[in-house]
Amino acid sequence: MTLIGYHASHEQFAPSDLIGFVRAAEAAGFDCAKSSDHFHPWSDRQGQSGFAWSWLGAAMQATSLPMGIISAPGYRYHPAILAQAAATIGEMFPGRLWLALGSGEAINEAITGEVWPDKAERNARLRECVDVTRALFAGETVTHRGRVRVVEAKLYSRPSTPVPLFGAAVSEATAAWAAGWADGLLTTGGEPDAVARVINAFRDNGGAGKPIHIQHALSWDRTEEEAVHNALEQWGPLSAAGDTNWNLSRPSDFDAIGALVTEKTIRQRVAVSADLGWHQARIAALTDLEVAAVHLHCVGRNQQDFIEAFGGKVLPALR
Repeated sequence: MTLIGYHASHEQFAPSDLIGFVRAAEAAGFDCAKSSDHFHPWSDRQGQSGFAWSWLGAAMQATSLPMGIISAPGYRYHPAILAQAAATIGEMFPGRLWLALGSGEAINEAITGEVWPDKAERNARLRECVDVTRALFAGETVTHRGRVRVVEAKLYSRPSTPVPLFGAAVSEATAAWAAGWADGLLTTGGEPDAVARVINAFRDNGGAGKPIHIQHALSWDRTEEEAVHNALEQWGPLSAAGDTNWNLSRPSDFDAIGALVTEKTIRQRVAVSADLGWHQARIAALTDLEVAAVHLHCVGRNQQDFIEAFGGKVLPALR
């Protein structure tokens, strides 16, 4: 059975509030959780950017949920440091953590002052970081001189079983490429046919039998008007097409985009409805793709209402 998870959005909520939300999600019947990992929020209106790795240890101690996190090594995080962070969590909470690795976004990674490269170069750097991380997880002493540099690094505190490394992908091309090295896939929700194409690209290129997780953005509230308002106010800045989300470097840039987003546009990017049955059907269509987990990200501020409503009505219907 597909697990239904709660997405903890560090861009939108203080870390202390997110601890309460994941505890409430577990009590409401959510099976697992997933965390973002941001240095900046997408929008000044979102207004938060807690350090996800500090929060993750506290959240896993406060709940019994398995959790995943998505990070981008090679810029803000040296791969040896990211590997140490994941290994430490994995040692404390055996079998409960998976780590998705992506090529990153300028809004988070460009803070180090390096030139922000194109996608092909970012993928090449990510692939080096994957190899470094796997070697460190295996207990090897690693020296690597390439796009990233590592000299005589060894992890002494490690879990008995390495933390799984997922590939993060939103396109078919990236999913096919990630299938060659990843233990699983993390992708985004949307129209089931489009999501299926990304998943099939992963499965057809070496990912068959590996777990697939979907992060599904939705906006629910007690009225349709409120659901639309929440989506536009909080997630409108991310609704431009193309490579915009990966290349803009300031929350104010995203806010400028958000001012131009219409209800029609946001409905193409986020599942917006006040109808719990409608949401249940959309989520069920994603679970029909035979994935390991669908993580629900309600993009509004109404997290407690969302957790109670979906825990009480949607999750039982899905099961």
